[in-house]
Amino acid sequence: MKTKYILAAACAALASFSPAFAGGEGWTPDFAAAKKQAAAEKKDLLMDFTGSDWCGWCIKLNDEVFKHDEFKAGVKDKFVLVELDYPQDKSKLSEETQKQNEELQGKYSIQGYPTILLCDPEGKPFAKTGYQEGGPEKYVAHLDELRAKKVTRDKSFADAEKAEGPAKAKALVAALDAMELEDEMVAAFYPTVVDQIKSSDPKDETGFGKKLAAKQKFAAFEEELNGFAAKKDHEGALAFVEKSAGEFEGDQKQQIVATKAMIYAQMGKFDEAIKAIDEAKAVAPDSEMAGQFDGFKKQLEMAKEKKAKGGDKEEEDDEKEEADQ
Repeated sequence: MKTKYILAAACAALASFSPAFAGGEGWTPDFAAAKKQAAAEKKDLLMDFTGSDWCGWCIKLNDEVFKHDEFKAGVKDKFVLVELDYPQDKSKLSEETQKQNEELQGKYSIQGYPTILLCDPEGKPFAKTGYQEGGPEKYVAHLDELRAKKVTRDKSFADAEKAEGPAKAKALVAALDAMELEDEMVAAFYPTVVDQIKSSDPKDETGFGKKLAAKQKFAAFEEELNGFAAKKDHEGALAFVEKSAGEFEGDQKQQIVATKAMIYAQMGKFDEAIKAIDEAKAVAPDSEMAGQFDGFKKQLEMAKEKKAKGGDKEEEDDEKEEADQ
């Protein structure tokens, strides 16, 4: 009887320690095992970076998509499902899993949740997405569209193998462009591709070198601007932004001018902020970012009106106080 109770207690302990996946059955937290399975079964990896007990959009994605049989049936022959959870309740995960997830968060430059990555069996990402409305069938169709990026990537890599010089560089650039990954992810997982582009196209006929240099310059700008933000030095930030705007062009310049509007707004200088947002829109009127400026401008105008009403009330209060005295 004693042995029976010991075994029952051990089974209960193991059951309580087993992870409960937000997306239901079919997911694994073991990244290394998932890669081996994907290689053996000739499947891709679907990696869900989630906050299962606090992230509203993660919970919504699980409830609307991942938990449904239509989703599981639609992906079972294409993906090995990997859930990388970052819950507030750390007791849900073993220390080993927590350590693995922290390392993968840094490796894949994860900035928000949910982040869904499609990767080949080696763990190299070829597409990125997140929450999509429409239910499981629509999400499966969305994933199928994203899998086409891998086909384009691999075809471009194959074309590059047969080419030399700028033609080789052009094929490699096409591979990177097809995946639409952030620069940090490209640098982490495709560094040899970047090196081959540079060496194959020393005169930069593809324009890749120029774009890369511009991105690196903008990253340096953002880092320096963050220094002003940390010190809450609005005047210094404004001067830095004014000086830097002329050093960039296109979307990057537009973003910098829009940053000026935000700084003015933080200072309560709404007339200047409105003028700056108009300047930002004029830099590239047809850009995707420009389409968001009208809404931001309305918010600035409302904030300006609210401030004006608040100022009038303060003056009335001061006058009433003087009259009472």
